Parts: sequence; C-alpha cells; structure tokens
Amino acid sequence: MKLWLIEPNQTRHLLIDRFAPVFYVSGPDTMLRCLRDEVARQPHALVCRSTERMDLWERRARPVLEIEVAHPNEYSSWTRWVRRFDSSLRLYNSDLMLAPLYCWQRGVFPLARVEAEADGEGRVRALECRDTEWALDYELPPLEILRVRLGGLRRVDPTHGAQTALEVEVDGRQLELDESGEPAAAAFQHLLARHDPDLILSDWGDATILPRLREQAARLHLALAFNRDPGAEVQQSRARSFMSYGRILFKNSATTLFGRLHVDTHNSFIADKCDLAGLWELARVTKLPVQYAARTSTGTGISYMQMELAWRDGVLIPEQKAEPEDPKSPDELLAADRGGLVFVPKLGFHTNVAELDFVSEYPSIMERFNISPETINCPCCPDAPRVPELGYRVCRVRRGITSRVVERLIAKRGELKQHLRGAAAEQAQRYKLQRDALKWLLVCCFGYTGYKNARFGKIEAHEAINAVARETLLVAKEMAEERGYEVLHALVDSLYVQKPGAMRGDYEALAGEIAARTRLPLAIEAIYRYIVFLPSRQFEDVPVPNRFFAVTEDGALKVRGLELRRHDTPPLVSRMQQEVLAVLAEARDFAGYAAKIEEAREILRRYEESLADGSIAIEDLILSKRLTRTPREYRKANQTAIAAQQLFGRGVRLRPGQTVEYIITDAGNRVANDRVRAYALWDGGFGYDRRKYVELLRDAFEPLALRHVAQIASGAGKVRE
Repeated sequence: MKLWLIEPNQTRHLLIDRFAPVFYVSGPDTMLRCLRDEVARQPHALVCRSTERMDLWERRARPVLEIEVAHPNEYSSWTRWVRRFDSSLRLYNSDLMLAPLYCWQRGVFPLARVEAEADGEGRVRALECRDTEWALDYELPPLEILRVRLGGLRRVDPTHGAQTALEVEVDGRQLELDESGEPAAAAFQHLLARHDPDLILSDWGDATILPRLREQAARLHLALAFNRDPGAEVQQSRARSFMSYGRILFKNSATTLFGRLHVDTHNSFIADKCDLAGLWELARVTKLPVQYAARTSTGTGISYMQMELAWRDGVLIPEQKAEPEDPKSPDELLAADRGGLVFVPKLGFHTNVAELDFVSEYPSIMERFNISPETINCPCCPDAPRVPELGYRVCRVRRGITSRVVERLIAKRGELKQHLRGAAAEQAQRYKLQRDALKWLLVCCFGYTGYKNARFGKIEAHEAINAVARETLLVAKEMAEERGYEVLHALVDSLYVQKPGAMRGDYEALAGEIAARTRLPLAIEAIYRYIVFLPSRQFEDVPVPNRFFAVTEDGALKVRGLELRRHDTPPLVSRMQQEVLAVLAEARDFAGYAAKIEEAREILRRYEESLADGSIAIEDLILSKRLTRTPREYRKANQTAIAAQQLFGRGVRLRPGQTVEYIITDAGNRVANDRVRAYALWDGGFGYDRRKYVELLRDAFEPLALRHVAQIASGAGKVRE
C-alpha cells in the first residue's frame, strides 16, 4: 500500500507499507476442503487457514476458510477465482475497498496525524496513529491548494457551450490561461511543476477541465503530470444515469489522481454543501479515501462505518444483502408499510408560534431504543418490549451495529454544537461545517436500514423506526394540547404550536416535558413572530405539509416550498421573492404585514419595469431543468425537450438526469424551436419573452399577498381582506 505523508515543514514522503487483505469463504465442509487443497497448489500469493467468524443473522460462529492475499492488487482477481471454483460457495469481506480495509487493520484514517519509521527504500517499519477520528479540534496537513475553473457562469455545464479560458488561483495569485500564448496544458504543467499542489480544487474538473487538458497534452505530445505518483495513471470513471426514489439522477464521470488530491465541487455533494472542512470530517470518520468520499453518497460512508464495526467484532461482511423481509399478512403489511406522521397545517397567518423539533429523531430512535437490523425480532429476547403498532421485539442483550454507529455520530455532533457557542468566528464556521457533514451521515443512516442493497439492512428495522416516530409525534401532540397549546402543524419530527401569551420559558417547559415522556431529545428550533401556511398551487383551500414562510424573533426567514427554494427558478424570480420576503419580515403582526404589502408590490413593479426596458442581465433569466430521458425520447415539445434537442443538434451528448439551461424566448410561438433557446447557444440575437417572465414574477409574488386564505391574527380571531 502506498502512503503519502506530509511533515509540518511541508516535506512530502512516499512510503510503501506491506498489506495483505483477507476474505472468507463458507460452504459445505467437503467443498471447503477441496478449496483449501486447490489453494495449496497455487503460487505463494495466497495463505489459507481454517477459522471461525460470527454470522450476524444466525447469531453464532460459523466455520470458514480465511484466505490471505499477499499482493493487494490481486485481491479482486482471487475472489473471482474462488467464485469460478464453485459458485455455491459464499464469500465474505470479499468486495471491500482496499484503502478503508488497510485503515482498519493499521488503525489509521485519511488526514490522520501519524508517526512513521521507514527504511532507506521507503518501506514502513512502524506506523503509529497519534490522532483519533472523534477529535473535535484536529490539525490538518499543510495542503498546497490550486484552484481551477472555467470562465463564465459556474452553474452552467461547460460541456454544453463554447470553450472558455481557464482561471487558476494558487499561492494567492489569480491567473487566466486563455490560449493567446502557450497552450493551456503547457501553462498548467508549469504551474504543477512550480507549486506542486497537494489538492487541485476545481469547478467542473471531473468531466471537463482535466479531461480537456489531458487531451490537449496528448495531442501536443506534452508531459502533463497530474499525478505526483510517477507509477500511476490518472483514473477516469464513467458517467451514468440512475434511478433513486423515483427520480432520474445523473452521476458525472470522476477524474481521480494519485499522489495528490482532486476535488470537483460540482461533482461532490459534501464539498458543495459543507466545503472542505466538511469533506475532511467525512473522510476522517468514515475512513474512505478523500477523493472517493468527495464523490460518493454519504450513505456509502455510513455503510463503511457499519462494516468497520462488524470487522472489529469479527462479524462476517456479506457481499450482498443477506436478510430477506419477514413474511407478512396483508393486514400486517398495511400496518407496517407506512412512513412518518403528518398533520396538515392550519392555513393562514399565525403569530407567536414555536417550532419544536426532535433532534436527529430517527438516529436518536436507533440509538435510544437499540433499533438495528440484527436486533429486530431476535430469538434471544422473547419477552422484549414491543414496537408500537407492529409488535416487533427489540433485542435487550446485544447492542446493534447501527445503534453504535449513530451513537458516536450523535455524541460528536452534540459536542461540536457546545463548542460552537464560545468559539471565534472562523473556528465556529469550521465547527458548523463539521456538524453539517455529520448531519448528512445521520440523515442517510435511517434510509440505509431499509435500502434494498444494504449489507446490514432489514426492512423491519426501517418500519420499526417509523412506527416509534409516529407514536412519538402523537404523544407530543396530545401533551401539547392537554396543556392548552394549539398544534398548528406537525410534520414527522417537528410540531408548530401556539398559545396566546406564551413566552419562551413556557415553550421550553413544554419541550422539556415532552422530551422526558418520549425519552427523545426535543429542542426549540425557533420561535416565530409569525408564520404563514400556504395552500396548494392548484387548490386555494387545500393545505400542503411543506409550503410556508416564517420570521423568527430576530428577523431571520425560514422558507419552504416557494420559488426561491427551487433549483429550476430563474435567478430574477428568486431574487425578487427574497427581497419581498425581506420587507415583509419587518412586520411583527398581521396589521404590520398588511401595511408592508404595498411596499412589497413596489419591488415587484420595479422588476417588471426592468424586464420591460431590457436592463435585466440575460443570466438572470436562465431556467434549469433536469432531463428525465434522452433528447430523442421526448414525444412532446415542452420547454425542456426543446432546449435538449437544440443542444443535441449541436453535438452535445445529453443523458437522463443531466440539467439543461435555457431562456424563454417566445413561449406561445407556433414553431416549437422558437419558444426557448438553450443558454449555451445564446448569441445575443434572440429576445426574451417579457410577458412570460412577468407571469413568473407575479406567480412568485401571489402567495405572499395572502389573497386566497382567511388570515388569522393570533389571539384576535379571523381577519379578512
């Protein structure tokens, strides 16, 4: 295994550490003996021994063959060889990533502080970790960072449009590689040689910048040393479209380097949401390689944390999900196959409303009640407490793997929250980003209990967590109402409650009583001056669970379900709605809100005038839509299909799940191709549809005017326009 180490003085070392991964094989004794004999006839690349390992589902030790592979790069080929030997044999620990497996064996993790001893040839003699992944304040290596992006809008996929100059930032300087002098690939190689960055941080680097530079270098016969490791080749994965929870998504290709890191913020959920501080935190706790952690889902991180605990417990890790769903009658299935509980909101304007949130409720349920796939309906606890509604038993003898994983994450997240309070601004921001990264891990851990491919998944655990959450919300609602509070809305893990004259202390007392009764942490997320629950877009008298806006005591806005929260909304419309809400947030009650409406209308009129006089930047009119199929598969000429087919006609290869950006040019035109124009093909010769954009502005303003619902001024009955 190759290790790159950085000393505090920024001296870098490449070391080689011996690493022999192992996998396990189970099956009939006769077949295991045959396999062992066959392994003995193989070259000395394999070591085979009989041993026992714990089967998580059978809850007993199982006799297995342990096969040790001397050369890690042959690990996968030897597991395939065993499958070909006899397909009836079951393999365990056989498809794990080598980097995390090495970390487990060596007791280290990415970006850890270590002490190493090596011989003259760079071979590791001793390696000691002087760090822990659960530390809050940790020293990061002094990374030299080179940032690179393409000129133009960052939100627009550069593969759809014309070539633009490379913009590079390194060592505090900003440069532009515009091809007017030497080729961009040559200039970039000079920067790599001069600064030798540890991290290339890019926008659109995976699928566009780095592949283009490599192609240009190959064409010009230039040596472009993206890798610091001279013996490795740049790794390029394939892009793919896939279905997730009923949505078509697209995962771009990835350009992975060796000896230095490459992170593309447009191809990294965690780097986009939590910046580099969140990415470092994720890599440390999951022990996934940094570049892989940047591009994979946080669910993969949770899965590897579970597998590490299983590995340390001596539990066999199956290649695929091993536990099927228990048989159920139709009535049992109807009771079990339900999600979270929702009480529809009370439409209108409400003042002095508290939002009470169960803190990380689903992970907290797993931790507090020991709900994990292997603890549900265990055979060792027939008299264990039953899950509400379902009657499932939860083991009282063993602590579940999932419960232990979330326990650590919840504890660290809580410690970071405490440290946030007294920290200086820069340190507080880092703590916040670390907390956010842990939050995304916790969000995924619930879904993975019922995920069809989760190695340690079981749908009954997923159902049990939902059942406990429903019961908890019902208890909380009943307790609030018994104490004279009106529950305006309840959504899975939160309640919106109101009581005339209630103060923060009253709401805190209520939260404390509910937390004590339910045994789950409950906190005041916010107390709002006012909150407005809005109706459905289609039916003005039908409430929807997640469409509202609210203003906290200190004037901060919380918005759900409005245009500014949607990724496909033109920036012009989002900005107008944000400005209007900022004006309305100055109100403290319904009378003040009504007085602010005219001021808000002036903002709308100003935006309409800017559309009329053409002073709007064309970039502010871009709509972004996700493709649900390839351009040729669209049968109706909707706006997204037209833009996609325009790009397809210019040779742009588009796949389902990708996003296209376009401008509405003439929405009602009989000629479909004239209705919109793909932004990448915009050349200034087209106008935009002023009437359509005005319509979008007014549609975004309309719910804020409160025209269609009876307004409720708290404590004063109904107020109507």
